[in-house]
Amino acid sequence: MKSIKSIKESNFLRERQYEAIGFLVMFFGVFGYIGHEMGVANMLNTIMNTAWDLLMNTVFYIMGITVLSGALGRLLIEFGVVRLLEKILAPLMRPLFNLPGVASLAGVLTFLSDNPAIISLAHDKNFSKYFKKFELISLTNFGTAFGMGLIVMTFMSTLQIPGNDENMFIPALIGLFGALIGAIVSTRLMQYFIKGKIKPSTDEDFEGANEKISFKSEGGAFIRFLNAILDGGKSGVNLGLAIIPGVLIISTFIMMLTFGPKDAVIGYQGLAYEGVTILPDMAGKVWWIFEGLFGFEHPELIAFPITSLGAVGAALSLVKAFITQGIVDGNVIAVFTAMGMCWSGYLSTHTAMLDTLGYRELTTKALMSHTVGGVIAGTCAHYMYVLIMMFI
Repeated sequence: MKSIKSIKESNFLRERQYEAIGFLVMFFGVFGYIGHEMGVANMLNTIMNTAWDLLMNTVFYIMGITVLSGALGRLLIEFGVVRLLEKILAPLMRPLFNLPGVASLAGVLTFLSDNPAIISLAHDKNFSKYFKKFELISLTNFGTAFGMGLIVMTFMSTLQIPGNDENMFIPALIGLFGALIGAIVSTRLMQYFIKGKIKPSTDEDFEGANEKISFKSEGGAFIRFLNAILDGGKSGVNLGLAIIPGVLIISTFIMMLTFGPKDAVIGYQGLAYEGVTILPDMAGKVWWIFEGLFGFEHPELIAFPITSLGAVGAALSLVKAFITQGIVDGNVIAVFTAMGMCWSGYLSTHTAMLDTLGYRELTTKALMSHTVGGVIAGTCAHYMYVLIMMFI
């Protein structure tokens, strides 16, 4: 008779075989359809040309922003501005997010950097001791809602849209407000789902964690200034490099499912940003939902929030293509800012963040809460923009 171990191994191998077959069917089904519509040679040329154009004209532009914003963020930390902001924002934490005042530090740090900064804080017992366990876990949703916020705000507010003289800083600021509303909804929903189901904190929680964010300053002001901008710029380079796979892989794939041929008469030429219009066609069937919620007038725009689910850096790379298409205005920038900042790639970070905290089984609840929060963020940004434009 087979042992229990051998039976389990046999079942595991069988499941992996089914998984492999399913993957091959999906892979060749999707790319087979695209290749059939575009031609295999055109499809391959479009993949390479799109990835190259994204790398040269989008990734390095975003990297420039991450380097500058990284330097600024480190300066704000080095010279106490973050601590000052923490003191100012602390009274708002309990009424808005049902979190202790020190949680404002988490919001500011993720706004200046990225989602994983929340883990460094959660591992610091001097920080986590102020939280009940369910509150600490909800920081996963709270921190994600502001991840890469400074980069998103800077990118959106500096965009130049041909034929539109509107200052994009105002829509970007409206988007920040929308992200704040989304963060409130996401954080409180997560707390509602897990409150009463989590054991109280103990001294052994997060044992062995040693990564902490330091606020200590040494040396004279000039040396500290130089070290801050250089170290911050270096972290910006690392972040810029980290978004390259997401931009080149995810954005290329999403764009190939969004845009059609550059010239409808000539047809496919293997140029960058060509593809098949699967996403717009699918969105067009329920377009009244997206138009009602976000005020989108073009189905192609749904590609941005979809990409934001996996990587906001990749989503930012879509914006210039939309501008080239002439389908971006102030409302779109407001909604993109709100949803891009609030979601900020939570599908790719929530699991890892909760796993680090030791609560991977709560991933589904966190994802569901944050999905609702992001939709509300975009909806609030849209209607706030419409309301403000009525008085300007």
